[in-house]
Amino acid sequence: MKVFGTGFGRTGTMSLKIALEELGIGPCYHMKEVVFHPSHIKIWYDISRGEDPNWNHLFRGFNSAVDFPVSLFYKQLMSKFPDAKFILTLRDFDKWYISTSNTIYKVPSILPSWFKQVVYPIRLFIAMQVNLIWVGLFNNKFSDKESAKKVYYEHIESVKKTIPSDKLLIYHVSKGWGPLCEFLNVAVPKIPFPKVNDTAEMLRKFAIIKLLPYVLILFVATLLGMILTSV
Repeated sequence: MKVFGTGFGRTGTMSLKIALEELGIGPCYHMKEVVFHPSHIKIWYDISRGEDPNWNHLFRGFNSAVDFPVSLFYKQLMSKFPDAKFILTLRDFDKWYISTSNTIYKVPSILPSWFKQVVYPIRLFIAMQVNLIWVGLFNNKFSDKESAKKVYYEHIESVKKTIPSDKLLIYHVSKGWGPLCEFLNVAVPKIPFPKVNDTAEMLRKFAIIKLLPYVLILFVATLLGMILTSV
């Protein structure tokens, strides 16, 4: 592992993931990879319940990692991968708080309870997020903006105090390729810096996710209809 992101979700982590992969420092592990690797959901859930992480297993096939939940474990990762570099993505707090409130904070409530009970991996995925982020990190007080603000800035200061300055880039993705490429000692690509996963895009994805329970009901009803008509 060459690079880790220590910034919270919604600070440009998906754009950073794509940028690192463009620079040849990928594949890059991100929260979406947890979804794409179903076996990882149970691993992260167990970690959220206190089990020690098996980093070699989780990061097999990857060269970098950003976003929640990885960014919460920068102290362990610095010890496990002493040669790695770290990138702290930052964003104006008020903009970050609004974006987070409107997107990933809604994940635990976006699907009906019955659906989460029926679909075991989704139940574990949401429980993992709640355990690590909304309870473990924000002490179940994210809805209190001042409390969330305190946690946000305490994380920044802790990262800056923990990671040596020569191994840490404090970075706003709005700055583009320049600071990132200089820090990683690589050439600047001739393509625009990626800008993805804005709030509007995330909300469109959530609208699709909300339809999943009804698609499941329709599928089951259709299947039952086919079975009954064939009897």
